[in-house]
Amino acid sequence: MTKRLELLRGVVHPWHHDHFGHMNVRHYAPFFDDATYHLWTRLGLAYRDMQAQHGVHLVTAQATTRFVQELTAGDLIVIDGCVEKLGTKSCSFHLRMLHADTGALHATYDLVEVIFDPQTRKSAPMPAAVRAQLETWMGAQ
Repeated sequence: MTKRLELLRGVVHPWHHDHFGHMNVRHYAPFFDDATYHLWTRLGLAYRDMQAQHGVHLVTAQATTRFVQELTAGDLIVIDGCVEKLGTKSCSFHLRMLHADTGALHATYDLVEVIFDPQTRKSAPMPAAVRAQLETWMGAQ
């Protein structure tokens, strides 16, 4: 089993609803995006320190949402995530949106983040210290 981190808790409000009476797809993105900001800090690699300590930051190259089960007003959600894969210049994460009360899966979010050098404005090799920290979050729990 992969090591998972709790990243975010939230509540579905009536203003998240569409004309079908459930949370519209446009509202999943902000929940998952906020969770992604928390992901790096929870991994011990805060965004605020990444550039100062390693000379790089991260950009999202790909994000894929899979909708599994509807959410309605009053539903409490929890988003967790894990490191799925490490490349030479990128890393992949898998996030899940679960019902906080029942544990039911409502959506998944697969994310590829690229190490980015702000000086060259191009992808860069993953710093060894970043790789080492990410590797501690992979593997059996």
